[in-house]
Amino acid sequence: MDAELLEKELVYAITGCVYEVYRELGHGFLEKVYENALRQELVSQGFVVQCQVPLAVTYKGESVGEYFADLVVNERVVVEIKAQEKLHKANEAQLLNYLKATGKKVGLLVNFAYPKATVKRFVF
Repeated sequence: MDAELLEKELVYAITGCVYEVYRELGHGFLEKVYENALRQELVSQGFVVQCQVPLAVTYKGESVGEYFADLVVNERVVVEIKAQEKLHKANEAQLLNYLKATGKKVGLLVNFAYPKATVKRFVF
């Protein structure tokens, strides 16, 4: 399937929920507040949302650590939430590693920062 079309409708709906949360809360809160609000908004829209999903990291077949994805929506899209003035390449690498660890194809890097919330889509 064309990468541009992969999960297009779901990503569009999640993005709408992100903007609704930002419209209500604005900027300045911690990531956890936005995570909780976005989870609540997604669930109210009928989506299945998993929070703080554990991701095992392996090296040559051995477990070497564990990370936690902020949200996984409908078991198909990983959502990583930030509340930073500026995103860095390390934030993008983090999301790409989450996609690799989960085997999911699509991830969203969401930043609830001034002057507006941003959503960046990644396909792995």
